[in-house]
Amino acid sequence: MASFLRILGIETSCDETAAAVVERDADGRSKVLSDVVLSQLDEHSAYGGVVPEIAARAHVEALDALIDEALHRAKVSLCDVDAIAATSGPGLIGGLLVGLMTGKAIAKAAGKPLYAVNHLEGHALTARLTDGLSFPYLMLLVSGGHTQLILVRGIGQYERWGTTIDDALGEAFDKTAKLLGLPYPGGPQVEAAAKTGNPGRFDFPRPLVGETRLDFSFSGLKTAVRQAALEIAPLTEQDVADICASFQRAISRTLKDRIGRGLQRFRAEFPHLDGEPALVVAGGVAANLELRDTLQALCDKHAFRFIAPPLRLCTDNAVMIAWAGLERMATGVAPDDLDVQPRSRWPLDSNAEALISYGKRGAKA
Repeated sequence: MASFLRILGIETSCDETAAAVVERDADGRSKVLSDVVLSQLDEHSAYGGVVPEIAARAHVEALDALIDEALHRAKVSLCDVDAIAATSGPGLIGGLLVGLMTGKAIAKAAGKPLYAVNHLEGHALTARLTDGLSFPYLMLLVSGGHTQLILVRGIGQYERWGTTIDDALGEAFDKTAKLLGLPYPGGPQVEAAAKTGNPGRFDFPRPLVGETRLDFSFSGLKTAVRQAALEIAPLTEQDVADICASFQRAISRTLKDRIGRGLQRFRAEFPHLDGEPALVVAGGVAANLELRDTLQALCDKHAFRFIAPPLRLCTDNAVMIAWAGLERMATGVAPDDLDVQPRSRWPLDSNAEALISYGKRGAKA
């Protein structure tokens, strides 16, 4: 490969519009030249969640300017980049269309190859950008739409060891916050309220704890939170704090059991691995500090290296999309044709059985 590769990345899968320019040298070292993210929080907060049509329009209005800004900050022009990488799924189809079509147009006009990137692969490979991690490693992906435990063997080589059978963890946080009257986005609000709460006041269930399978379930926990809130309504500020703290403790204990079993399985499957095995946490919920502390303690117990990317790279961003494109490019993966289509559902492990549902656009999880 060349001494270095440089890619413009575009991310529009949900409610952040983002563009970035990233370099990768022949030894796999990375350099982020620019990283521009525009949040749509103000546009959606009044509705208590992301409105797909509003998100798509916001991407249309902002994306061109963000790409110009990313190139300006990187001090490069389109002539100086080797390829374009754009999120092609999974996500909200309207937003995906905006980003992917923009990427196609730029690639066509500038004569550059296009890489249509799986958003989840971007999360899966971020630890290689930030920490130079070698394959294989285990990844816990926790976001508003996904909760999965994935074995990362290599570029394009992913095995899903566990997934949610109902709600994603981020969804459980957001719905709990909405139930308790906390503002959007719910995850950070629950975490903040929990700091002054009593985690032992409510004994919420730990779904699937003790089972051999590595899947997750949060629907029953969410229902238990609702029942507890109804029983003591109207809620005081302290009631809300106690429910949030108890909810977070139940999540932490659940992850401790589920991920602990995953670490044991990893040890069994790779008994002669060179170097220290690693657990990577990725996705928006990875910003929760209590969950990070739980995973760190778990990794210390099992002699695993724990890697949590910087908070800005946990949420949706174009740096990870550019990096995923660079990884594929450096490995010799052919670019995508310009007729590639966005996919609202696009599991990393296409061979894994869908546990939630399966639609025209593929498996949910």
